[in-house]
Amino acid sequence: MSEAVMPPGVGTAPAVDIVIVNWNTGPRLRACLRSIVEADRSGLRVARVVVVDNASADASPDALVTPGIELDVVRNSRNVGFAAACNQGAALCDSGLLLFLNPDTELYPDALRVLGDFLRTPDAVPYGIFGALMVDEEGRPRISCSRFPSLRIYVGKMTGLDRLAPTLFPPHHLRPREMPRSGPVDQVIGACFLVRRTLFDALRGFDERYFLYLEEVDFALRARQAGLPSCHVHQARVFHAEEVSSSQLGAWRHYLMLCSRTRYAFAHWTRAEAWALTALSLSVEPVARLAAAVVRGQRADVRANLAVHWRFLRWLGGPGRPGAREATTPAHLMS
Repeated sequence: MSEAVMPPGVGTAPAVDIVIVNWNTGPRLRACLRSIVEADRSGLRVARVVVVDNASADASPDALVTPGIELDVVRNSRNVGFAAACNQGAALCDSGLLLFLNPDTELYPDALRVLGDFLRTPDAVPYGIFGALMVDEEGRPRISCSRFPSLRIYVGKMTGLDRLAPTLFPPHHLRPREMPRSGPVDQVIGACFLVRRTLFDALRGFDERYFLYLEEVDFALRARQAGLPSCHVHQARVFHAEEVSSSQLGAWRHYLMLCSRTRYAFAHWTRAEAWALTALSLSVEPVARLAAAVVRGQRADVRANLAVHWRFLRWLGGPGRPGAREATTPAHLMS
């Protein structure tokens, strides 16, 4: 392991606390922590790392180390959801900056320095949230930024029109070639989400009604409405393995997305748009998903999709519906 670059005067760099929410990410979590330790911290001084474990069953939170950096490990007895766990971690932090990192990410050695250098420029003043360029194992750009969701975006995704007519039905995520340089975006993805602490406190953190998905989108929209939008910092690179935790959910991942996007729609769209999305989620989308599963000959997917949409229909009429405070996750994911 190489030593982190810590030249004289590093104490003058702004302090950042890093929060990582973990759920069964195996060796990825250790690789993420190792990348923090080995990073050039001359631009951002890492004061503390907090790992919040959501009742993992794979021993991934055991015996973690971050030489030279204070480490706190919080172990939840049940899976409280991503937004709530992020807020748990942030409550233990007191630096002026908060960096929320996914455990399936690894910082490039210069990522923190680049972010810190950018924060000290006049270009950073208008923004409250900053993100990096996500790359794959070969260093090729991955999804780093997205548009705020709209009814048109979701219709395009449900029907495939976002691929056939992207001008009329723009995709949710910005393609890498659409963001060739640093600049303002609707939102940066939550895998690397750097926030000014004052903004985080002013917005009271992430909305914990989002169990998984769209919590950072909701936060970014509220931040923009408060006058502190998001900025993509293209030169800061972060490897992102993608969906290491969520891929373990199987079909229930779609259930959580259905709940989160419906909650988002009722929170930020007109009632007519929100109800239109709900109607499409219960008609066009399940038919399309079931048809695709039948074509592929995957009977298990057919049954799983029926179960997911039936559960979603029950959620719409139950205590977890939009506006309620209860969790939206299936009971078997809570332990």
